[in-house]
Amino acid sequence: MTDSVIDRAGIVATERRIRPHIRRTPVIELDGADLGRAGVAVTLKFEQLQHAGSFKARGAFANLLTRTVPPAGVVAASGGNHGAAVAYAAMRLGVPAKIFVPSVSSPAKIARIRDYGADLAIEGDRYQDAYAASERWAAQSGALAVHAFDQTETLLGQGSLALELEDQAPALDSLLVGVGGGGLIGGVAAWYGGRIKVIGVEPEAAPTLTAALAAGRPVDAEAGGIAADSLAPRQVGGLMFPIAQRHVAAVVLVSDDAIRQAQAILWAALRVVAEPGGAAATAALLAGAYRPAPGERVGIVISGGNTVAVEFGRQS
Repeated sequence: MTDSVIDRAGIVATERRIRPHIRRTPVIELDGADLGRAGVAVTLKFEQLQHAGSFKARGAFANLLTRTVPPAGVVAASGGNHGAAVAYAAMRLGVPAKIFVPSVSSPAKIARIRDYGADLAIEGDRYQDAYAASERWAAQSGALAVHAFDQTETLLGQGSLALELEDQAPALDSLLVGVGGGGLIGGVAAWYGGRIKVIGVEPEAAPTLTAALAAGRPVDAEAGGIAADSLAPRQVGGLMFPIAQRHVAAVVLVSDDAIRQAQAILWAALRVVAEPGGAAATAALLAGAYRPAPGERVGIVISGGNTVAVEFGRQS
């Protein structure tokens, strides 16, 4: 694959390679009144039902199936979901995996990585600390590094979600997507190519894409808040940034309180358990950070479910 080409043809080819290994996750169409937003037609994409609990499985399998894996196996740094996805893909394909996570990773994600048989190391307080440790391990061991978001194969794999969603919900006008490092929204925006409005959603405490778009390039941003284990790298990826400049219609910010409220509403209305990062896109609609036009058909990606209901005040 050419490192600089992330387009529909590449996404189609990648989707064919990974299809036997990933789930076609369901969608549900509902009246926005079910979520407290009457008059809005909403389609939810339940990617928290993907293998390993998030969309990250798509990019993980894309890497392991399209690149040559050495005897040392693979190594990844992650806030949690990417690590779980790489560990799962490695387990299914029978290769060793070493996963580095920061101390901010949730117990649910750490447990999942261990359950998949990966060698887990906790390094530092934030993603960048874990990433630096993973680079040292890759140099020392010869393991194949699988980047969480700034890698062609990763972006092409995440783009398969949009390919799948367009087939399931072809009439969408807009799609709300949570943003951390930008792998998901980069792949999604590359697939749609401006044919619908792709809206990025970031926590106020981790405005990575917002800062990059304002500066005209990826720059360091805050990396905190309730969703720090999934939506708080220091910078968005360099590969996704030009895609975002061309094809992301807008980026909106949501508060931690709005994310918590979205988690609670998803549970109360639909019995859907979403982690903070997975619920951020829903929060944008419910809190009014994104206001659809009358009659607009809005899609929302529920991008991760590696948490437990009790964490946001509801017993499972």
